[in-house]
Amino acid sequence: MLKKIAQNRLGLFGLIFITLLLIVAVLGYLITPDATPLANDIHLEISLQKPGFEVDMLRIEKGDEQDVSIISKLIQGEKSTDKFLPIAEMKGNQYAVYTKNGLRTWLKADVLIKPSEVIHRTYWLGTDRYGRDVLSRIIIGARVSLLVGFMSVLITLFIGTTLGLLSGYFGGWVDAAILWLINVVWSLPSLLIAIAISFAFQEKGLYQVFLAIGLCMWVELARIVRGQVLQIKEMEYIQAAKVLGFGHVRILIKHILPNIMAPIIVVCAANFASAILLEAGLSFLGLGVQAPMPSWGSMIKEHYDYIVFDAAYLAIIPGLCIMLLVMSFNFLGNALRDALDVNLK
Repeated sequence: MLKKIAQNRLGLFGLIFITLLLIVAVLGYLITPDATPLANDIHLEISLQKPGFEVDMLRIEKGDEQDVSIISKLIQGEKSTDKFLPIAEMKGNQYAVYTKNGLRTWLKADVLIKPSEVIHRTYWLGTDRYGRDVLSRIIIGARVSLLVGFMSVLITLFIGTTLGLLSGYFGGWVDAAILWLINVVWSLPSLLIAIAISFAFQEKGLYQVFLAIGLCMWVELARIVRGQVLQIKEMEYIQAAKVLGFGHVRILIKHILPNIMAPIIVVCAANFASAILLEAGLSFLGLGVQAPMPSWGSMIKEHYDYIVFDAAYLAIIPGLCIMLLVMSFNFLGNALRDALDVNLK
């Protein structure tokens, strides 16, 4: 299957981009310039700086060092025990600091500043309105987007596959009841359902986003699974299994489900892209992950009003990330469809 995907250039591009982004998201805090939890190191003095901005950071306070394991840093980052001050210029024991209005103020240190107390930093994608590193928040935001997509697809996969199997296999009143539920949910826009479910939760967080998105995207998968089961259950080997006295659960799991995995995989790839878009929409509306947790949608919300100014990159960069990731999953889904479609072989 991978060989057939590789023959599709767009599908190969999608697979490579998703793989690279997954590696970056997993490494997370190990490769981000700002390894503090949630990449939330705020320096208002250097807010709204252009990509490629370089600055010297003066360590003015040092706390007790804490040993943090690699696993702990990988998952939740590392709290900084030092306090850093952005400086524009330094002469002996005097240094010029940035102020909020962009001017410089000269201050005098009690002792001569040592070179080891000055750290040079480069903000490759600039800084946001709070002086945080945009690149670091993009990387951690990728972890949030992929995690939301994965968990939402798992919920969708469980609900949609289960209802589709039951509806197509048993028929009768079971099929009628599930079809009624499918039609009701299908008639409502997914974003409105996600917003309604989000309002039902008093606390906003990742688990609320998982459930809100997962509970509104299972309909398409259920309809496709139902249609596949209606065809397969009339096959000779299914009739033979019933004659041999096999139970319904065994027939569904061991004989029907493995033969309908191809369309399920294709739909899950498309749902992954839809989940990322829904998460971005909910975060933009303030119903998704809450600050200071970085999310591509929330980054657009925080900086969309800068599009008409000279800091449009703050909203364009996360927007491009969402576009490329969704496009990659769509390309991969189309390639999987071509590779798994028996009629095209």
